[in-house]
Amino acid sequence: MKIAIVGAGLTGSLLACFLARRGLTVTLYEHRPDPRIGPAERGRSINLAISERGLDALRRIDLVDQVMADALPMKGRMIHPVEGPLDFQQYSAAGDRAINSISRGTLNNALLTAASEAPGVTVEFEHRLVELDSQAGRMVFATPSGKVSAEADVVLGADGAGSAVREQLLAEGIVAEDVDFLDYGYKELSIPAADGEFALDPGALHIWPRGTSMMIALPNPDRSFTCTLFWPAGSFDALISAPEIEQHFAQHYPDLVPLAPDLVDDYLNNPVGVLGTVHTLPWQAHGRTALLGDAAHAIVPFYGQGANCAFEDVVELDRCLGDTGGSWARALPLFEARRRENTEAIAEMALANFVEMRDKVASPVFRLTKRIEHALERALPGRYVSRYELVSFSTTPYAEVRQRVRRQHQILGAVIAGAGVVAVGLLRRRR
Repeated sequence: MKIAIVGAGLTGSLLACFLARRGLTVTLYEHRPDPRIGPAERGRSINLAISERGLDALRRIDLVDQVMADALPMKGRMIHPVEGPLDFQQYSAAGDRAINSISRGTLNNALLTAASEAPGVTVEFEHRLVELDSQAGRMVFATPSGKVSAEADVVLGADGAGSAVREQLLAEGIVAEDVDFLDYGYKELSIPAADGEFALDPGALHIWPRGTSMMIALPNPDRSFTCTLFWPAGSFDALISAPEIEQHFAQHYPDLVPLAPDLVDDYLNNPVGVLGTVHTLPWQAHGRTALLGDAAHAIVPFYGQGANCAFEDVVELDRCLGDTGGSWARALPLFEARRRENTEAIAEMALANFVEMRDKVASPVFRLTKRIEHALERALPGRYVSRYELVSFSTTPYAEVRQRVRRQHQILGAVIAGAGVVAVGLLRRRR
């Protein structure tokens, strides 16, 4: 069979590796030139946090050591208040588990190289999908030399949140979509190495929570940090001159200013990106054309699960092919049935985690709750596990995580309420 994968980003490249292992003939079509050649697109990386779900996918095809060679482990959050000391909040109860910072470009290039070297895989760059007959598997691509046609037994759209495959399926009236844009945008800044060393602790994901907005920073192997501002829509337009930018950051992000010599240049020249959640129904048509990853269910980046969730899609699709004896007509509907509830669950949790990162992490109540939660994890190992650990450090299905955490929060609420009653009783006795 001939398989066409539209999109040679993270999901498409990983999927090509999995399908090549099955002995299938795969062609990857990518609208960009080869991203391994030339400079990276400015201000569009948003460093990724690869955790257990992504690592599990890479282990299955023996790529984890090769692909993650440049990743940097982060064992917790480092909170940067406007005033006062930094506050490190470890992710796991024991403090030994970490998520892994890696640039999107570095990860994409590693996976793309692995795919292009896999037997039976061909990569076609500068091929932008402009027509698709989803039932016949016929495609037309715009290229620098003009339009070219291609056919495949199966067409898989792994071309991201702005998927051309999804657009074609919408035009055919086969799928419906609901794109819920967040009323926030993002812009990247950078912190270079300081005298050849990291200017901040590289073992943490750094957060500057500011109520209705925030900034995060993740480390890079060259000892720089990639920072991302998440501000309400329209806020970026309010600062248009160097003095305004410098004054704003000195007031709201004072510890950043001496660390970011290119702050004004980055702010004025890096683009503002949009954020949103994509809901598509259905994900497949005719048992031969399908969407996966962000093309089917893009989510906001605040749980660091976008790439991890997409990688898990690839693992599940591969599992469905195994369970159906390689029948795409049966595997594609089965894949959607198994994954839909889980992708909806992580979309919901990602939005909730934005509120936590932006509003709650600096709160004394939040820190107390986390300490109690970690104490329960140590006292009840395996029976009480925090949502963050279940999402980031396990492959427990997202929908199961959501259900389990709801039950655990009832327990946590009862413990906190009980502690409050005891505290009040002790206070009365002392009086």
